[in-house]
Amino acid sequence: MSRFEEKPVRSFEGFTPRAALATALIFGLFLALFPLYAPFAEHPRHDDGALAAAFTLFFFVANQTLGMIHEAGHGVCYLLPCPQWVMIAMGTVFQLAFPLGVAWFFRRRGNAMGWWIGIFFTGFSLRYTAWYISTVDRGPRVSASESFLGVDGLHDFYYLLDSVGLREAYLSLSFGVTMVAYALMLWAVGGMFAYAFSMRKKR
Repeated sequence: MSRFEEKPVRSFEGFTPRAALATALIFGLFLALFPLYAPFAEHPRHDDGALAAAFTLFFFVANQTLGMIHEAGHGVCYLLPCPQWVMIAMGTVFQLAFPLGVAWFFRRRGNAMGWWIGIFFTGFSLRYTAWYISTVDRGPRVSASESFLGVDGLHDFYYLLDSVGLREAYLSLSFGVTMVAYALMLWAVGGMFAYAFSMRKKR
């Protein structure tokens, strides 16, 4: 018996088959549009269509939420006596650990859709991380116009990679992280559809 079958799905914590399928379709569409409309896509499109508007809203809410969590990771080390390397790394650690923790929470509760949504946003967060790594060539500082907080600051990955001798490999690292990010998001969407269809068969 799988983890997701150990506990009955109750209405307040689970999905009906129709809701599960709708959720899978929404996340699948978002993933399909990601390479086209994400701000850090290779050649992002700019149009006024409904799909572009829906993607932009979804992306903005998710990205801003993870951005706040990223800054909270740094903030923990403003309160605790962390070494500088740890303080800088904690932003990305928090940004990845939060959606992964959400996924694990729902898995422990036997809620498959919650698990897959958490995995999807872990991949989403990794895709942002890959983009951040790809900007190492811009130098050790992030300008206020590009900073989440709107102030000049250290470029996390310039400092982290330079300190361990991997700064010149930033493009290879960015590519590898991008592949893992898309693999996680694709795995999550596939899991959502598989779960939705399995629920329909059981009815």
